[in-house]
Amino acid sequence: MASQRLWHHFVKNIIPGQAYLWLAVLIFGSSSAVTRKLTEIGSQNLIDGRNPISLCNVLFVGNISALIVLTLIYGRQCKKQTLKQISPKNWLILTVVAIFSGALAPGLIFQALELTEVNNIILVSRLEPPLILALSCWVLKEQVNIWEVMGAMAAFVGVILTIFLQTPVAIMNVGSLNLGLGEFLTAMASLAVAVSTILNKQYLSHVPIGIYNIFRTTLGTVIFFFSAMVLYGREHFLDVFSPFLWKWMLFYGFVIVVLGQSCWIKGLRNSSVSVASLVGSFAPIVGILAAYSILGETPTLAQYTGGSVILIGIFISQFGIWQHHHKATLNSVISATAQQKIETKIGFKGI
Repeated sequence: MASQRLWHHFVKNIIPGQAYLWLAVLIFGSSSAVTRKLTEIGSQNLIDGRNPISLCNVLFVGNISALIVLTLIYGRQCKKQTLKQISPKNWLILTVVAIFSGALAPGLIFQALELTEVNNIILVSRLEPPLILALSCWVLKEQVNIWEVMGAMAAFVGVILTIFLQTPVAIMNVGSLNLGLGEFLTAMASLAVAVSTILNKQYLSHVPIGIYNIFRTTLGTVIFFFSAMVLYGREHFLDVFSPFLWKWMLFYGFVIVVLGQSCWIKGLRNSSVSVASLVGSFAPIVGILAAYSILGETPTLAQYTGGSVILIGIFISQFGIWQHHHKATLNSVISATAQQKIETKIGFKGI
């Protein structure tokens, strides 16, 4: 018992909250590269000509892993009395949010992973924070400071530079423009997440975060499964119970889902808004380094140019967030709304 108390004291007081946040960001930032690497491993170990670690299988099984973790963490919130307090209108909005952020957005990201480089996905997904900021001002009438606006504009310019300064592999024609299909799908995923974030902030702020996450993940997984069945056929999930797939997905689920989410939640509970927001800002840098070290993707001139402008925008926005929260929330508990705002800096988290 004494040794157990000493261990809890060490974890609580010696290991700072920032350490958990940094570990979580390292994990989440690497998730795109890890996901692509797993599909490459699967392509080298085909089963009857099929890749057992297809992106659809990774998303489906990864969501199941995430649902198990969320249930263990938040299951106590799903009481009958609490569920009854959510109005039919809010259930409808929660369903729309689940479709957008739990099925559509991750489905588009996983499809984009088949069509373009991981670095492009990391950089183009930085559209999400500017879109959320613009929609917050337009729909929610939120007040933002000039630093956040300047940062959002810089990030948007950086994304545009990333898209148009390179020759895409998979091309789609939009009028006289040739856009990369993978980059376009990533942008659509960012828009879907931005819209769901605004709906959540406007209508679902009082819904317990556990119920929100469990419902979104459950419905999103079900919708994705049946959508893939319709689009690709039943044979697309023939290998979903393959031991080879589950061997790697247990690793994926433990590292990306369990360890990543646990460290993120633990870090948020022991950090200020400013610190958590700053750490989250480094996710794109981690993602690019992970793509280089895991996949050997060397950033192109377009990615260097656009990425540099995006990073400038991120840190300008971070200064505005620090200025806004420093006095009021330096030592306060991070609210659900603040947590969601911080998570937009991270982007795709592998689930």
